Amino acid sequence: MLNRVTGTAHLSASGSATAADAWERYARPELWSTWSPQIRGVETDADRLAAGVTGTVVGPLGVRVAFVVDSFDEATMRWAWTARVGPVRMQLVHGVDAAPGGCSTWLRATGAWPVLAAYLPIARWALHRLVA
Repeated sequence: MLNRVTGTAHLSASGSATAADAWERYARPELWSTWSPQIRGVETDADRLAAGVTGTVVGPLGVRVAFVVDSFDEATMRWAWTARVGPVRMQLVHGVDAAPGGCSTWLRATGAWPVLAAYLPIARWALHRLVA
């Protein structure tokens, strides 16, 4: 049976930032609000992401999104996490790749279509800011 409630979406962006710089912006939660316009702050005990790190993203209007980092690979510049608000969950996988003149980044998000529909325009904007 086809599940029409959940799905997976893919986004990507390219820019002039080096792959190392874009990766650092991902790896250090304190920097997330500098490129992701929906993030007002991040509460976590970790200075740098690693598998198993947990925390809370603080969004607009004080919305709090709990997260756990599922995997984090410095060598390949790939990481995955699960974000949750109450019963609503979304799995996100990110990657950064070197490219001529800068880098590219991509996102694969899996969750309920209504949540994806609301999140993807903001995520697209954030990815472009990440690699700028």
